[in-house]
Amino acid sequence: MFQELLHPSIEFGIDTFFLIIILVALEAVLSADNAIALASIAKGLPEAKQQRYALNIGLLMAYVLRITLIITAAWVIQFWQFELLGGLYLLWLTCRYFFGHASEGEGGEDDTPSLDFKHLWQAVPIIAFTDLAFSLDSVTTAIAVADEIWLIIAGGTIGVIALRFLAGLFIRWIQEFTHLEDAGFITVGLVGFRLILKVVYPLLVPPEWLMITIITAIFIWGFSEKRVAETPDK
Repeated sequence: MFQELLHPSIEFGIDTFFLIIILVALEAVLSADNAIALASIAKGLPEAKQQRYALNIGLLMAYVLRITLIITAAWVIQFWQFELLGGLYLLWLTCRYFFGHASEGEGGEDDTPSLDFKHLWQAVPIIAFTDLAFSLDSVTTAIAVADEIWLIIAGGTIGVIALRFLAGLFIRWIQEFTHLEDAGFITVGLVGFRLILKVVYPLLVPPEWLMITIITAIFIWGFSEKRVAETPDK
């Protein structure tokens, strides 16, 4: 794979064009859950400007990590420890969201689950490593579809750019829909559980179509209820 990176054979034909479309489509499908997760993390920052900066810098770091993962994928996939660490990280993130607030803010009025960051640089590495954990499956899928590394990198690049705009859109929707943030972190936990299951007992791993169906159902629930606009007191 390193040899292919140093001496790529780039040929633009009709098959190459369709392969890029397929890879970008795969990125879009596999990154929908990722986008809402990153949006939920960025929302932990108090200001919209900080949220935009966190997504921009975090996804730039995530892009570098993704390219590194693509280049080293032939080596990485030999070690189950990477999937186990990725799954544990995503489960930790889910538990921190649902249970961290209650333990830290006992006795407070607002007992809704949340991730809260005081500084921009607290959120940035969380965004970058969350994207990397989600990328373990999508990179493996991309390698199965295309055997030319420059094609996989091109598809991944377009996917990360699309992810940035999707996450920004989800941040606005999270403000509007009551259950959407919860849906995002339930999905994070589901993906983490699947990664761990692949390591512990691969025969029980649900197929991609079932995962997509479940995540779609979770998203439908996430969009099922709008927040009631507060009316100012007269």
